[in-house]
Amino acid sequence: MGMASTCESLKTPSYMELTVSIVILIGLLISYLPQHYRIISRGTSEGISPYFVLLGTTSATAGFANILTVAPSRKAIGCCKELETFECAAGLLGVAQLGTQWLCFTAILVLFLIFFRYREANVPQEELGGESPRWQTAVAVGGLCILHGLVVIALTGVFAIAMPNKLNYWANFLGVMAAVLAAIQYIPQIWMTYHLKHVGSLSIPMMFIQTPGGLLFAASLYMRLGMEGWSTWAIYLLTAAMQGSVLTMGIYYELARRSDDYAHSYASSAPQSPIEHHATPQRPYAPRTYSEGWERGLPGPFTGHPERYAETEEDLDDIEEREERAIARENQPLLRPGGIGNPHKSYHSTSRH
Repeated sequence: MGMASTCESLKTPSYMELTVSIVILIGLLISYLPQHYRIISRGTSEGISPYFVLLGTTSATAGFANILTVAPSRKAIGCCKELETFECAAGLLGVAQLGTQWLCFTAILVLFLIFFRYREANVPQEELGGESPRWQTAVAVGGLCILHGLVVIALTGVFAIAMPNKLNYWANFLGVMAAVLAAIQYIPQIWMTYHLKHVGSLSIPMMFIQTPGGLLFAASLYMRLGMEGWSTWAIYLLTAAMQGSVLTMGIYYELARRSDDYAHSYASSAPQSPIEHHATPQRPYAPRTYSEGWERGLPGPFTGHPERYAETEEDLDDIEEREERAIARENQPLLRPGGIGNPHKSYHSTSRH
């Protein structure tokens, strides 16, 4: 009797509910596309916590299994034998919604496993923060997600075939598991975003779409279930609030980064000071007429502290050799080494010429 009434109700779907369900389905798909694109375009999953991926994937898996095993969904699937294609599709839009969410988050898992190494990123290395996850961590995340999915499939099959009267308990357990995992999945992501001070490959547009969507979904559940259904809508409210926290942090850090970039670009384009301070000593400038070594930036002969002008041992040797050659060519007694005057003239003679 229950099956017959369910099938009859599916033959006359509410077009308002149908429209809302389709909008939610399309919104889910669109909200995840910016995240997929950002990881692929940057060539790295930097900024996305591996544990966020692990908890999100397992939560989506449990949620999808839950919607497949709850009694209303099983009845709707059974009614598809008696319904038209449109009526059947309308009755299974809830399954399609969670199935789409599972596929989209599984795609994030796959992209994380492909692009978890930072050194292969398409962005400059100075824009990357922290260290890339070890390959052991990536393998562990992927392996646990696969193992969790296989266990859920196996136990669902056992309950459906061997213990069908206990299937509702298993479905409820899957729902609680999905809710708990969804509630804590943003904790490691909040910590990573705070630690890195930027969102990295985490998509702000995705969170910008999903955060108000989650709040609206929680509000719609509250309106239908009231306070008695707090265990159902409170989890979506909590998840939306935590995702909103990541979104707020991401927007703040992004605005701060752009402000710093603008300040640096303004400083680099500002007129330079006439007095420049150099971190390393520079060769002093010695204005002079042409002399040997001028084209190499070396000083003229008889320069004090020639070591200040020589950048290499070869330069210093050249300066000393030039001074020796200049001394050898000098014919002015005043400048000849050894004293003042002509060394060939006796200044002690009293004779006058």
